[in-house]
Amino acid sequence: MAEHIESDRISRWPMTERPRERLLRYGAGALSDAQLLAIVLRTGRRQVTAVELAMRVLERCRGLEGLGTVHGMELRGIAGIGPAKAAQLLAALELGRRVTSRPWPTGASLSSSRAVHDYLAPLVRELKQEQFWALLLDNKHRLLHDITISTGSLTMSVVHPREAFVPAVRHSAAAVIFVHNHPSGDPAPSAEDRQLTHRLVSCGELLGIPVLDHVIIGHTAWYSFADHRQLGHG
Repeated sequence: MAEHIESDRISRWPMTERPRERLLRYGAGALSDAQLLAIVLRTGRRQVTAVELAMRVLERCRGLEGLGTVHGMELRGIAGIGPAKAAQLLAALELGRRVTSRPWPTGASLSSSRAVHDYLAPLVRELKQEQFWALLLDNKHRLLHDITISTGSLTMSVVHPREAFVPAVRHSAAAVIFVHNHPSGDPAPSAEDRQLTHRLVSCGELLGIPVLDHVIIGHTAWYSFADHRQLGHG
């Protein structure tokens, strides 16, 4: 019933103002943030259109930037956003992150910490949990695959060197670069980061898969163990 009421209300809008019709006629660039969000939400709730609900979400999250860092439970705290709509929003946001986080195709060279940062930062720098990645390279340091190893607090119980190298062995990588984010925004390595890096390097030496770098991504900067000459044992 609520969806019928929503559809009936929007059907009375001028054709040029209905979000879906406006997008198809003029392109996505002609729509406001709220109108685009309304298309993702599809419907509103009783007496509230999808556009009005989208405006409520943006206001609660303080715009698109805030929406990009919100958790599912936070979304569900907004009146009119249930499990289905929260899932729709989170899926759309993740698709956007994945599109913007791939400035280079597979086969591109990742020969510097800046290139590594620019490749993954759009995907991980705003996350509220630590995420640990392995970038698998060929013998010319060209990207073969990027693999998420774990999500959660970066501890030895979450990131075990043995598990971190499984994808590299499976895909016959010649070398590997490890990357993780710091939700605090400060990329400075912790004692645990240093300990893990040393163990990863040792494991790579045993397997014959050298660790070229371990990069920590913050909000606006990054830390490279290779740049700081700290990939040795210590």
